Amino acid sequence: MSLSSHVEPNTYSEVVKHVCWRKAIQCEISTLESNQTWETTLLPKDKAVIGCKWVFKIKYKAYGTIERYKARLVAKGYTQTKGIYYLDTFSPVAKMTTIRLLISLAYIYNWELKQLDINNSFLHGDLKEDVYMVLLLD
Repeated sequence: MSLSSHVEPNTYSEVVKHVCWRKAIQCEISTLESNQTWETTLLPKDKAVIGCKWVFKIKYKAYGTIERYKARLVAKGYTQTKGIYYLDTFSPVAKMTTIRLLISLAYIYNWELKQLDINNSFLHGDLKEDVYMVLLLD
């Protein structure tokens, strides 16, 4: 993997060879720990485990230079079955028409607009179910 070609890696084994990606992984783990997202525990005999994977992205500045390397640890939720692992789902998403309306209002009223990138976001709710995840490297 050549960092000069700005290729986003697909596997953990590709990533650990490069300091910039290892720092991104450490940042993600630190954020998850500081937000008390999980705790390490033994898997009870009557529980199933879901996997996870690392997703790696290069974030660019407006003019194309690299801003930062971003690593996300994501659960493979598609392996879960409704009624067994969870009961409800909720995913708030902004509609494009709402975004267009807000930008139009900002233009009309000469409001200042600012853009930001959320470093880490979490569901604002308590899970009733326990979810057990195993970290597999590749």
